[in-house]
Amino acid sequence: MDKALVRVPQDHDIVALTAIYNHYVVATPITFDLKAFTVPERRQTWFEHYAATGRHRLLVLENDEGVVGYCCSSTFRPKGAYQTSVESSVYVAPMCVGRGYGTMLYTALFEELRKEDVHRVYAGITLPNDASIALHKRFGFRSVGVYSEVGYKLERYWDVEWFEKRLGSEATT
Repeated sequence: MDKALVRVPQDHDIVALTAIYNHYVVATPITFDLKAFTVPERRQTWFEHYAATGRHRLLVLENDEGVVGYCCSSTFRPKGAYQTSVESSVYVAPMCVGRGYGTMLYTALFEELRKEDVHRVYAGITLPNDASIALHKRFGFRSVGVYSEVGYKLERYWDVEWFEKRLGSEATT
């Protein structure tokens, strides 16, 4: 594996983060956003949501090529009783897939979340996506169900499998 560093984001990272995400928006069903974002839109609706501490984190992975991946923990649902549950996501630039960056990012994210009041982590994976399922299972996620044909994108319906991970003192991983 090449030299890579997981770190908290800096303001100028938003350009690379937007480009990575927009690839998945326009070319894949992995995210159900249908329209690419401008950098200002992504900054206001997403980037500014995260902090250096707390349940909602954003971490970036930088190598010699620049920022080539990120992961985050976001609000699972907006109602108050859900506050100790988060939803996790990980995205890697297409030219860097298969280098172990998803593992590096999730390792760092879950280390940080263990310091916070987070009880459960959820992840929704558009099917099929064997690599993402394998990554999540490696980190102790278990399948809790499939939403059938829940999203329409790229001229077809897609299923989403939901995964859950315990976090905190009772976690086994």
